[in-house]
Amino acid sequence: QVQLVESGGGSVQAGGSLRLSCAASGYTSCLGWFRQAPGKEREGVATIASDGWTSYADSVKGRFTISQDNAKNILSLQMNSLKPEDTAMYYCAARRRRGSCFFGVPLDYWGHGTQVTVSS
Repeated sequence: QVQLVESGGGSVQAGGSLRLSCAASGYTSCLGWFRQAPGKEREGVATIASDGWTSYADSVKGRFTISQDNAKNILSLQMNSLKPEDTAMYYCAARRRRGSCFFGVPLDYWGHGTQVTVSS
């Protein structure tokens, strides 16, 4: 069992920045961030494998950076140049078993989410 607790969401104006964090318990082979806007399907944002390999959705490339502090088991998502369309509930997710860690790949464990709101 992997427990995930997100923090760092909030409200910001377009062009601003936010940093999300996720405290993970136990070993994981793949960690990622997903988001879901009202009325839309959940979508993958970024993932990071245990060897540090990263993958991003085209919509966030160049603006978001996923990273992991292995010593503290904390996953982060630095979000810069935020746009109103980035407004969503952001979820941290993880998987223990080996496999693809491409963004959007199904993961097994989920946090409760943290809200990000970007105003124009």
